[in-house]
Amino acid sequence: MTYTDADGARHYENALDHLLFFREEVAAEARAVLDASPRSAMGHVFGAYLGLLGTEERDAAEAATAFEAYRADVHAAELTPRERMHVEAASRWLDGDMHAAGRVLAELVVAHPKDALALAVGHQIDFFTGNAVLLRDRIGGALSAWDTDDPHYGLLQGMYAFGLEEAGHYTPAEHAGLASVERNARDVWGIHAVVHAYEMQGRYEDGIRFLDARADDWSTDNYLHVHNWWHYALYVMETGRTDKVLAVYDTAVRHDGSADAAMELLDAASLLWRLHLAGTDTGDRWADLADAWARRSDGAYYAFNDVHAVMAHVGAGRVSDAERLIRDREAWLRDAGSGRPGLSNVPMTAEIGLPVCRALVAYGQRRHADAVDLLLPLRHRLHTFGGSHAQRDAVQKTLVESALHAGRHDLARTLLSERVNLRPRCPYDQDAWARLAKATRAVRTSPSPG
Repeated sequence: MTYTDADGARHYENALDHLLFFREEVAAEARAVLDASPRSAMGHVFGAYLGLLGTEERDAAEAATAFEAYRADVHAAELTPRERMHVEAASRWLDGDMHAAGRVLAELVVAHPKDALALAVGHQIDFFTGNAVLLRDRIGGALSAWDTDDPHYGLLQGMYAFGLEEAGHYTPAEHAGLASVERNARDVWGIHAVVHAYEMQGRYEDGIRFLDARADDWSTDNYLHVHNWWHYALYVMETGRTDKVLAVYDTAVRHDGSADAAMELLDAASLLWRLHLAGTDTGDRWADLADAWARRSDGAYYAFNDVHAVMAHVGAGRVSDAERLIRDREAWLRDAGSGRPGLSNVPMTAEIGLPVCRALVAYGQRRHADAVDLLLPLRHRLHTFGGSHAQRDAVQKTLVESALHAGRHDLARTLLSERVNLRPRCPYDQDAWARLAKATRAVRTSPSPG
């Protein structure tokens, strides 16, 4: 570790441990690395990654400024080949090319499969870019190089479990996730992987029992607790307990003490949007959430976040704000985005983000046929703008509801047939199927004109 003394290395190991457990102490330990060793190569790399992992434009800009100053001070020739690859990956991501950063980290772990930082950061890039195969194979390709008694082996199992789930291997994902949690009870990413496996199988009661039994391990004091509460609320929603869903929202997902971080706001928007699709009255929650998104004044940084901001604006009845965001992103594509082909957010915004945003506005204006026309061509490509299957299901459900409202019964039947054959026990799918059957009967029995 170039320019890193023993004290700096100790803080680095602590920071890495906190990162893998999603502990809030990671930021302080990362700063401590540089306090001890101001020119530490991996200390600066770690700080750059932290500035990027939250998908926060301002944090990324601050990290870019600091990293640029570091690179001006320490030249690549002074670093080891492994460190140079980390510097290259961080630089690519700071420049906006997540995909290139992921490729550099993938190459790095071929030579160094036990580089836990490279694996963890690459894993998150695969998540942000919606690449299910790489979520599985980046970790799977390195896992056999690890000793099973390594203290971090269980955490790698948790990552692998999430990759298995996103790639459709639900039973192996559950087993790997449970094994990771058996090793480390507070492995919140491993818990999260098991939760996803249950979600995708429609095992909502199992998911509630699993989270209830481990509530002390995941529900507070980590960066993932809001997201896991969001999963809990999704489970409860499928049981029909709307009152309890809103209680979870108010106490854990969005409340007076919320930090207004993008990742937490998008969970809040996604949860309320699902309730909106179900016709549930959510009181004044939409207005508060739309205000929070508006205060951020985000630029064009990550299309996945933009979509959830538009959900909030549409849900609050502020279509003009949603349309203003859409116009801003259109202008960005014409100007800054057009000259940067390596910027990952350009295709994410142009090909997925903007069409989805327009579809959400159309749904809010009851232009359901327009929403169908916008979403239908995207339904097998939504993953390319990031997130998980569970997160993107809010958009897939919007397509189903739009087809039902637009009287596109054949399309609705096809979409619902896909869903019910994957998750026969999903109450939403069964309810939508029943609504389709009722609408179809009504059409058949209605008197013909003339």
